[in-house]
Amino acid sequence: MGHTSLDKIIALQNKPANIRNLCILAHVDHGKTTLADCLVASNGIISSRLAGKLRYLDSREDEQIRGITMKSSAISLHYSVGGEDYLINLIDSPGHVDFSSEVSTAVRLCDGAIVIVDAVEGVCPQTQAVLRQAWLENIRPVLVINKIDRLIGELKLTSQEAYTHLQKILEQVNAVTGSLFTSKVLEERAEKDSEVREAGGGDNGEQVYDWSAGLEESDDSDLYFSPDQGNVVFASAIDGWGFSIHQFAHMYSQKMGIRSEVLLKTLWGDFYLNAKAKKIMKGAQSKGKKPLFVQLVLDNIWSLYDAVVLKRDKEKVEKVMSSLGVKVAARDSRHSDPRVLLSAICSQWLPVSQAVLTMVCNRLPSPLDMAAERVEKLMCVGARRFDCLPEKTQELKRAFLECKSDTSAPVVVFVSKMFAVDSKALPQNKQRPLTQEEMAQRRELARQRHAEKLAASQAADAPAQPLSQGRSATESGIAPPAGESFTGPDVLPDHGEAMTLKANKVDEEEGKEHFIAFARVYSGVVRKGQKVFVLGPKYDPAEGLKKLPEGCSTADDLCTVPHMACCSLGSLYLLMGRELEELEEVPAGNVLGIGGMEDWILKSATISTSPACPPFTPLNFEATPIVRVAIEPKHPSEMPKLVRGMKLLNQADPCAEVLIQETGEHVLVTAGEVHLQRCLDDLRERFAKIEISASKPIIPFRETIVRPPKVDMVNEELGKQQKVAVIRQVKEEQSKYPETVQVDSTGLVTLTTANRMATIGVRAIPLPEEVTQLLEANSDLIRTMELFNLSMKEGKTLEINQKTLESIQDLKRKLESYMQGRKWRSAVNRIWSFGPRRYGPNILVNNLEGYRRPSVWQCLEKERSRAETYREFDNSIVSGFQLATLSGPMCEEPLMGVCFSLEKWDMKLPRQPSEGDRVSPDDPARLDRSGDGVYGQTSDQEAQGGSESESVVPTGSSEGKRRNNSSLVDCYGPFSGQLIAAMKEACRYAFQAKPQRLMAAMYTCEIMATAEVLGRVYGVLSKREGRVLQEEMKEGTEVFIIKAVLPVAESFGFADEIRKRTSGLASPQLIFSHWEPVS
Repeated sequence: MGHTSLDKIIALQNKPANIRNLCILAHVDHGKTTLADCLVASNGIISSRLAGKLRYLDSREDEQIRGITMKSSAISLHYSVGGEDYLINLIDSPGHVDFSSEVSTAVRLCDGAIVIVDAVEGVCPQTQAVLRQAWLENIRPVLVINKIDRLIGELKLTSQEAYTHLQKILEQVNAVTGSLFTSKVLEERAEKDSEVREAGGGDNGEQVYDWSAGLEESDDSDLYFSPDQGNVVFASAIDGWGFSIHQFAHMYSQKMGIRSEVLLKTLWGDFYLNAKAKKIMKGAQSKGKKPLFVQLVLDNIWSLYDAVVLKRDKEKVEKVMSSLGVKVAARDSRHSDPRVLLSAICSQWLPVSQAVLTMVCNRLPSPLDMAAERVEKLMCVGARRFDCLPEKTQELKRAFLECKSDTSAPVVVFVSKMFAVDSKALPQNKQRPLTQEEMAQRRELARQRHAEKLAASQAADAPAQPLSQGRSATESGIAPPAGESFTGPDVLPDHGEAMTLKANKVDEEEGKEHFIAFARVYSGVVRKGQKVFVLGPKYDPAEGLKKLPEGCSTADDLCTVPHMACCSLGSLYLLMGRELEELEEVPAGNVLGIGGMEDWILKSATISTSPACPPFTPLNFEATPIVRVAIEPKHPSEMPKLVRGMKLLNQADPCAEVLIQETGEHVLVTAGEVHLQRCLDDLRERFAKIEISASKPIIPFRETIVRPPKVDMVNEELGKQQKVAVIRQVKEEQSKYPETVQVDSTGLVTLTTANRMATIGVRAIPLPEEVTQLLEANSDLIRTMELFNLSMKEGKTLEINQKTLESIQDLKRKLESYMQGRKWRSAVNRIWSFGPRRYGPNILVNNLEGYRRPSVWQCLEKERSRAETYREFDNSIVSGFQLATLSGPMCEEPLMGVCFSLEKWDMKLPRQPSEGDRVSPDDPARLDRSGDGVYGQTSDQEAQGGSESESVVPTGSSEGKRRNNSSLVDCYGPFSGQLIAAMKEACRYAFQAKPQRLMAAMYTCEIMATAEVLGRVYGVLSKREGRVLQEEMKEGTEVFIIKAVLPVAESFGFADEIRKRTSGLASPQLIFSHWEPVS
């Protein structure tokens, strides 16, 4: 196919049934960008000779140097099949684990995905990760098994062995997909069972459990990859060939006279061709016959490689070319590299672009085929149920499914990321070819300038006339200063200065980075300059519809709504890899770039013309930012440039985080070493454009406590004498503590506030390891529970969907099963708060006598007990706990796996003079009353150290408020602030009263290496304190897979050292795994 015009692509954008939005997903170095090159070459954008070498979609310099993709980039292609024209919006994504956030941004905008698997390496960790991401986003994948040439050239397999190997790879991929499907079916089955129990439809007579779990009834026919279904292509992208069995079925049906439908069913599987009977029969393996796929497909490819690459048999090559009807240029046939000839033959016989694009058009869904389940999932943020959303919001579902592009349809756009482009790359700043008229005008202007120069030079040769000079000065109306006269050289510097300033401005404008939003239109038509609402992740459509008048539009002058802004769209762009093409409008179902949104969108957002539109669910990021460095400019005067540059970097990278620590350091947090290097290069060369110095990576740690040892250092049991010695040591250490702190031998810390009005008793207990892991894994659920509890406290109700409620119930059940024993009796029901940030892996337990506060599990309770009320200053206790868990006493790192038990909380508040508008807080009758009394209300200001009074005054009385604010403010500050500080200090002392440990961050490391370099890999691992967990040989290859754990602190430079020591024969993959106590 030749080059496709912009007008053709714009016309195809209006046919959503013929649009395919897809991304290419794979493990690193499995051939994504090479395959993308082949597809791009099919549209004439690049030469087919350069496909695989140019890596067109890797537009960054460091991508080309390292040979890996670091960002997702899109391109629109045109393809014709079966008399239909298709528009294919292709997104190439990275495979390196450090850039997995870019994969998430790509997957959200697509309806389908091409998953590529290396024929030698098979399913790798990142292959599993991308399949899981595709599953979570409800997009349909197709499979390309790439690098089949390696089976011939490297592994030296026969065609029969290669067939067995390919079958195993298919089984591995299907096993990953099957496990995802099974987990989904089991979840749905659990939901149904819970609904039946709630409806009361059980316990009648004898109950029989159905062990089938619903897997038998579930339809998984379209789920798995199988060549006969047309969703698998076998390819070698570097050699330019690829095929599906449909092509060979069609080819052989004409030659052999067998119907193509029969060949489709039998080409892949245990079938063979009986030459005598001229029939296709089953049982090739049992009868020792060649399977049909080997005989008709693989043997031909193997013989071609044998003739062209291995033996270089010219006669055989010519026979093959004549039988295939292929013509090759003379320079290709004479080329010293046999791969050039091979590529020339294969790209005509079995072009990979044709096989892949035909599969994409036939097997992947169009925007019109979006599943209702996916729409509901996108529209339900957090724990909300779709049926609990406002009616107008639910009506938007129809617009999504119909993918309407008429004027009445609401515009809904999702921006998955912001990316920076140089101003030179924008279409409006590019030099366009001149027309004939413009060239004629410029020629005429050049002639005039030349004539003027000649006239000026002739005038200069003529004798000077003082009179004319004087006249020109007088005519100008400016008198020369005393002792000076107007001459040419005096005037020239001003003109030159103006030119320099203008040139500097142009250079500054050219060097400026512009941000473009990477987005997809789900409904309506997006137009340049259109006014839209930008919806933040916390926007609530119900609140927006209440505040805004009915039938309002973005053009009206509207009141402010939280987390919603109104703006105009800038330029619209068609993304063409390294190029951008300007568009006036983009209909639904298309991927596009939107300019001018940098002031409104930080990383991702939802854009709509309807206030009823909810924000889309946040993206699922696989990698956790873990590597931190402090950054400072070489010259302190350039600090403002660094701050501005870091803001731009934060916006341009979906995974990078930028923080300013309490010490004033500017910290950059990235996903790994390669990601860190890319961010630092971007800061230096694009965003800050200054010399910067980065510290050594700041290694994150966690602080925890462990149980006191039962044996001493020589493994002898600690007897009574040692225990007495420990008690005596505690008494001696008591002298080191301030007089307001008391620590007993059991570890109970009693602390009194500075004004002696409150006493707190706290004990620290180590949590079981299973509980810590459970709390870490369920942080999102805990956050949902906290949101629910906060809304209940404010008198609002938050609807939580049934699935989330079941997950919370399951979390509670697991906690109860893990927290067994006397000291944990009913501890789960008495959990006061989680921390830090209210969802971390530490808990605060209420062990106070006589204080029954509302449970953190309120969302599971059908009715709230009236006896349960919040005590006054409850928030101050929680805030103190949050601060204590956020920075521990050892090295100011967050705590992990610690339970703080509050066992004493006494307050002696002073009695205030009784007045008509005040109630004394220490009135016993007032304190004991349950309901809306003093202990019933707590403000968020208290948690921040605000001056909330203990007395209750009418809200309208400003004088009463003023008196109350000063009632408990003494020289030590507001009482709530003292209580926060006291709780924080008590937790820190309680923590120090137990054996303390630091926890180090650990990577799981998966290394693929050949047998000869195995010893060197083990040497590097042991040198860096790594532990090998597992070693297994990949069946059918010489490759070993080593699984190990490695401390993050030892990981810097690990990948480079492994490659150097093994001469590039081993490649590690590092993924953050867990925290481990440092022994």
